[in-house]
Parts: sequence; structure tokens; C-alpha cells
Amino acid sequence: MAPTSRVILFACLLGVAIAPTPASAQQGRPSSDTSTEAASRIALWPGGVAPGSEGIDIEQHIIERSDDPTLPDRLVTGVTAPYMVVYRPPQPNGAALLVMPGGAYRRIVLDKEGTALVPEFVDRLGYTLFVLRYRLPGDGHDDASDAPLADAQRALRLIRSRADEWRLDPRRIGAIGFSAGGHVAASLGTRYGEALRDPVDDIDRIDARPDFLLLMYPVIDMGKDTHAVSREHLIGPSPSPDDVMAYSLQNRVHAGMPPAFLLHALDDASVSVANSELFFDALRRAGVPSELHLYPRGGHGFGTRDTRGSLALWPTLADAWIRTQVEDGQQEMTRVEQP
Repeated sequence: MAPTSRVILFACLLGVAIAPTPASAQQGRPSSDTSTEAASRIALWPGGVAPGSEGIDIEQHIIERSDDPTLPDRLVTGVTAPYMVVYRPPQPNGAALLVMPGGAYRRIVLDKEGTALVPEFVDRLGYTLFVLRYRLPGDGHDDASDAPLADAQRALRLIRSRADEWRLDPRRIGAIGFSAGGHVAASLGTRYGEALRDPVDDIDRIDARPDFLLLMYPVIDMGKDTHAVSREHLIGPSPSPDDVMAYSLQNRVHAGMPPAFLLHALDDASVSVANSELFFDALRRAGVPSELHLYPRGGHGFGTRDTRGSLALWPTLADAWIRTQVEDGQQEMTRVEQP
């Protein structure tokens, strides 16, 4: 096991929570992928519709909740034919991020935790981003609770299978997840080797293990520290003790899984910081190289938009950590608290 250390850095931070959505935009209006996104769509499954979703009578809808065209805030529901949208940098650094936005497992937030990452991670840092529209467990899919993970496994394999096309190093493909999307990413990082169904082609035989994980204010626990809405949509309103145990991802941590970078605000009123702490403690016990960054203010769902002070530097911190992982392969586990 690698030596562990806890580093507490005292620095000034001014964090802000998400501003409330204007009343006029609460219901939203019909929207769509942009023309650029439509041209960059990558279907996950042969034929489009995912295995286990055939015959489901729902339609995909994209809704715009923002009245400000410079700050889009779209969400998508009703996904049966999951896909990725790729954002390619002018100067690729050879690394990729599979992005799982949040939305409490009842919707997927496309911009605040998806396209808003492009200026920092794509344009400035050179990552190739793949923003995933995954299936939601409440829509009637077979093995519904594992449908998001099945899509994430397929997406990672598909990226790795086409690494040369996108000028990627197949050993530098990571996953980043936000809120409930953090649960999807952490599921991928702990359960990448599980066969959820029979392979449909040779791509399904490719390794689905991410090379690193970025977990941003993630949902992890399905027990006392759970996010109730996410749990209800994932495993139902009255889950069995076995399901609570199985989908509490601190119980899935194991040696050999990818290193992890976790970030959470202590004043998060939606997803308790205990979720990140539980996962980090399990990583530490398993000897998995990891960092946990805690900030006193920031609220929930800040992504890269709603940040101030040192919280706004998290993409730079994450990039430095990724480079350490892929170049050195070793890093002491640290816990960083930044007031």
C-alpha cells in the first residue's frame, strides 16, 4: 500500500452556490443538440437503441432552461439510443475525458456539467472530451439500475477502440462525473470488469477500465448519507438492504482500480460531503492513489461556471494530478482542505 498523508492547505476562497433559475425558465422550452454537436455525435450501440431498451415507448427530449443564450442550461430525458458528443482540441494532449453529467438519475444536465468544460479542458488544456447522454434507470430499460453503467462501459471501450482516429493514447482515457453522474463514473471505476450482458461485437471485449477518475461532488452512498432523489430513481423508493449495499460504491472499492481525484464543497446542501469522504476512506484502505479536495463554500452543481477564488482553480489542479498519474504512475494519497 502506498504511504498516506493528509495535507491541509489554508488559502482564501470565495465560493458561491448556484443562482436560482429565473421563474420564466423553470419549465423550459424545447431545444436540441447544436449543429456542431449533431455533427459530432457518436452512437454507442450498433443500430442506435441500446440492448435492453428495444420497444420502450419513450422519446428523447432536450429542454432549455436558461433565458441567457450565452449561458445555456439544457437537460435531456428519455434516452434509449445513448450517444456521445466529442469536443476536439486544436492541440490534443493525447488524453481523453469521458464526461458523465449529473441530474439525479432523472435527467442529464448537458451544459453546466458538460459543454461548460470546453473552454478549460479542451481549449486551454488540450483534452478531448466525450460528453455522454446515458440511459436513465427510471425509463423501463432491462436491468435498469445498471443501464447507465452499461452505457459508460460501452463508451469507454468505444473511445479506446478509436484512439488513433482521435489522436489519443489508449492508456490516458479517464472518466469525470458530476453529482449523480459521479455515481456513474465511480461505478465505471469500480465495476469496469463486470459483464452486464453478452457482448454484441468485438468492441465489447475491449478493456473498460478508465485510467483515472475525477469525481465532482459525487453521489456515492445509498444509505444514511444518500441523495434521496438519486437513490429513488436508481434503486426505487424502498430498496432492499442488498441493493443499498451493492449500489453504495464505497463498498465496491478494490485494489487495482483507477486512481481518483475527488472534489466537494462542505456547504453542499444537496449531496452531503460524506459521500466523497466515504469513498476516499475506502480508497485509502484499499491502497488506491487518491486525492480529496474540500472547500468550505461552493454549494452544489458549480461545475466550472459558478466558481470563485481558489475553487475556480480546480481544473488546473485536476490537470496537474492527471499528469502525475499518467507520467509517474504513483502518487501518495492526500486529502486537501482549502478554506
